[in-house]
This record gives sequence, structure tokens and C-alpha cells, in this order.
Amino acid sequence: MKDTSVNTALQYHVIQSFQDKPPTSLTLIQGEKMSATPVRSPTLQRNKMKKDESFLGKLGGTLVRKKKAKEVSDLQDEGRNAINAPMSPSTIDIHPEDTLLEENEERTMIDPNSKEEAKFKELIKVLIDWINEVLVEERIIVKNLEEDFYDGQVLQKLLEKLAGRKLNVAEVTQSEIGQKQKLQTILDDVQEFLRPQGWAIRWNVDSIHGKNLVAILHLLVALAMHFRAPIRLPEHVSVQVVVVKKREGLLQTNHVTEELTTTTEMMMGKFERDAFDTLFDHAPDKLSVVKKSLITFVNKHLNKLNLEVTELESQFADGVYLVLLMGLLENYFVPLHNFFLTPESFDQKVHNVTFSFELMEDGGLKKPKARPEDIVNLDLKSTMRVLYNLFTKYKNTE
Repeated sequence: MKDTSVNTALQYHVIQSFQDKPPTSLTLIQGEKMSATPVRSPTLQRNKMKKDESFLGKLGGTLVRKKKAKEVSDLQDEGRNAINAPMSPSTIDIHPEDTLLEENEERTMIDPNSKEEAKFKELIKVLIDWINEVLVEERIIVKNLEEDFYDGQVLQKLLEKLAGRKLNVAEVTQSEIGQKQKLQTILDDVQEFLRPQGWAIRWNVDSIHGKNLVAILHLLVALAMHFRAPIRLPEHVSVQVVVVKKREGLLQTNHVTEELTTTTEMMMGKFERDAFDTLFDHAPDKLSVVKKSLITFVNKHLNKLNLEVTELESQFADGVYLVLLMGLLENYFVPLHNFFLTPESFDQKVHNVTFSFELMEDGGLKKPKARPEDIVNLDLKSTMRVLYNLFTKYKNTE
């Protein structure tokens, strides 16, 4: 009796299931219990369909996003492939925005190998240290030249400090248009300063605002040279620059060498060459002979004060020996309050060397060609020039 009621209930359930949806893999045999997977109710089926629709919607959105991402990736690959053309020795790491160019638009980027060169790193470090020293009272600290100079804010403060006057520009500008207008005004002032020296302007508003490091470096080197920054820039610094341009829908690349610094004399506008340029460039083997003659000359006089020189570039760098030497050569005592006998800071050393130059002019010598900062920065050629002028006039002095 019990089996009959169970079979009747199963048959009723199967009939109801067939009315809603024909079975696909369900087989029932009269008198046997159901052994297949139970059939879901209509409510569960509808919920499942909603879930499926929701899942498909999400899947569709994901596919669209993946498609867009793939388009950007393909374009980036196109840029990389163009740059990594034959004869290119290194892989250029570029950002997607560097390849999204309009027709005839041009972008430049520095070859990664050039960024790793010691002279290039030294140039950036020297410039950053100098800028931070100039702006110390403004409590401005520069860490990254591209990010800190593109909007004109730091450049404004730097130029005001160097020139000693306020610029007629807005202090803070947020919009791109406002930043570019401010930059244009500042760069116009820079050009006014540099025009008499004939500096080639190798930057513009778009390159500075576009965070072009090469353009920013050209600008800062020019400012450092014009305002006679108390620094020694590394000479003959060059970088390999990759120029990417879009033409007829295709990216074209070109590799060029960009010269950032030459020699200090040329950058200062002093193009005349002297015997020491020739000596350093073409006869380095005779350099030791000249150094020995100069050391003998200065010791002849400094020995009177129980002082002795063995290294020209280092022992004259603080200016003390230069001041004392001038007193000995001209037969007078230099009051100690006129210079720092034991200078500690860079500025104190520059003061001493500058004071010695004044004494030389008082003694009838021409103003030395070298800068006081060059002597302090251990520049051997500058130090030898100054000492040679003294040797020429006083070599027969007892």
C-alpha cells in the first residue's frame, strides 16, 4: 500500500514537470523510484535565467573593456616596434600617450642608455643642487626637473631670485591655458636676458609644458651660465634623442644626438683660446712640466711663511694661499679681517678668491679670465691660468 502511494506521487510530479518543460534526460519507469537529478521548479528556472542574463551583461561589458584596452595596447606596440627599428641599440620604454599622436605631430624622448650615463646624471644633480640652494629661502625643494618646472611656478621663483626682481605674472595658475600664458611671459623675460650673449633658444612653451627634459636642461644650463652660477657643469654632455612623428597614419622615428653642454669657456661666451687650451687638448704630456714650474714659483715665496704647495688645484681652492701670495709678491701685509683664514663654506672660499683677484688688479694685472667659482671647484686649468699670470709678472722677483 505504501509503495503504491509513492508511485502515484512520483507519477503526478513527472506529469506536472512535463507540462512546464519536457524532460531532456529524465527517464522514469513505472514502479521504479526516480534516480536522475531532480527537476528544478519553474521559479528556480526563471531565477537562473535572470542570473544568466546578468552574467552575460557583465561578460559583454568586460569584453568591450578588453577590446578597448587591446586597441591601446596595439597602438603602443606599434610605437614600440617603430622605435625598436633596426640599428636601434636599446629598447625604448614609452608611455601610451607618447604614441597617440595626431597627424604630423611630433614627440621626443631620451634614449634610456643616455639617461644612465654618468655625465648626464651628474649634470642633473649639479643643476638640482644649485636650484635648491638658490631657492632655499623660498622653502622650495626640487626633486624632479620635468615635474617641477613644467607649469612655470618654480621657474618664476628661480628667475626672480637670479635677476633680483619680481616678474609680472600670476603666482598660481591651475588651468593649462593659464600655465602656458604664464610660461610664455617668463620665457620672454629669459630671452631678454640671454639675447645680448647670442644664446640659441632651444626651448619653447610647448616643450617646457610638455615636460621635455632636453628642453628644460637647455634652459637651465643657459640660466646657470648667464647668471654665473657658482657651479661646475660637466663638459661635453650629449644624449641620444628619439624623435617620433606620425605621418600618413604611420609612426616614423629618427635618432639624433643632442648636445647639452660644451666647454665652460664656450658656454660663457669666451671663444678665444689660449696656451692652456692647447696644452690640455694637444700636449697633456707637457702638463706636468708646467705644473712643476708653477709649484716651484709659488713655493719660492710661500716658504717665507713656512707654507708649501704640492697640489695646485686643491691647495689654492679656498683662496687663502692666493691672498697671502699676493701680499708676498707686492710686499705688504694683508689684514686678516679682509678674508677668511680658515674658510668653511663655499661662499667664504669664493669671497677669498674674489678678494685675491681684486688684489691682482690693484697690482696692475688684468682681471683673471677664470671665475672665482672655477678655482673653488678645483678646476686645474683655471687655477693654472691665474698662477701663470702671476709667474709671468713676478718670476724675477726675489
